[in-house]
Amino acid sequence: MSSEVEEFLRHLEDERQLSPNTVRAYAKDLSELTDFLDQYLGRQDWSWGDEDVDRLALRGFLGWCGRKGLSKRTAARRLAAARSFLSFLHRENVIDSNPGRSVRGPKLDKRLPGHLGAGDVREVFDFAEAEAARNTLGGTRTLVILELLYGSGLRLSELHGLDVGVIDARAAQARVLGKGRKERIVPVTESAVRAMERYALRRAEVTDRTQGPLLVNQRGGRLSKRSIQATVRKCFEAAAGARGLSAHALRHTFATHLLEAGADLLAVKELLGHVSLSTTQIYTHTSKERLLRVYKDAHPRSS
Repeated sequence: MSSEVEEFLRHLEDERQLSPNTVRAYAKDLSELTDFLDQYLGRQDWSWGDEDVDRLALRGFLGWCGRKGLSKRTAARRLAAARSFLSFLHRENVIDSNPGRSVRGPKLDKRLPGHLGAGDVREVFDFAEAEAARNTLGGTRTLVILELLYGSGLRLSELHGLDVGVIDARAAQARVLGKGRKERIVPVTESAVRAMERYALRRAEVTDRTQGPLLVNQRGGRLSKRSIQATVRKCFEAAAGARGLSAHALRHTFATHLLEAGADLLAVKELLGHVSLSTTQIYTHTSKERLLRVYKDAHPRSS
């Protein structure tokens, strides 16, 4: 790995404070770019300057990704990593210009995020409430997990990192650390507060800490992301429309149901912690599809 790439990865980790997984993904993508340039240029003593890495080289990289059988989405992600890296080098005056600015990525099909219908949500929560009624650590914790993922629209990583001290039950809100270590305040539903109160009694049996991680395992340590995913998938088995979806589907469902109920797009953007409004707008496609179905079913001249 070149010194320029190493410096860029340190910048992502220290200054932009991206997660270790994201930094590793950038490292892998830039490693692939480096391997391609070794082959494309036929030597290993090349530099990141315009004389070696230009627009044609980056277009060749996209073609190389395609010939390797990578999806358009993966190729687009690798091009985005290259653009970010070259933009960093340009800002640091390592290269004279950023050739990535003039390279267009592959056109991607818009994918609607997987989400649950209202009936599926009821079935999933019926199962979780039955688990909580067993009054065990795992059972009461299951309901807390679902209430926060769906009720507050949290990411899996945000829920995993949630500590007891950031939850204000009286104000019905929590302080969450999102992507890029950006902090935001999210609402907490009354049902989530009740679920946490019941869970707190079982949590106290495995740890005497009134602070620390909210979700704990049988040893009192922080519950792993894998365990959270497994818990959600177990609940999803109770609803046919939820099977095969990941925990992230509850966040998608949170956003979709808010928009379908008439919530303002900008408000949903803030609740989700999105930087760009365009990221939130994908949920409007789901709502539009529902409106079209209602129109076709209800209007006498729709067909």
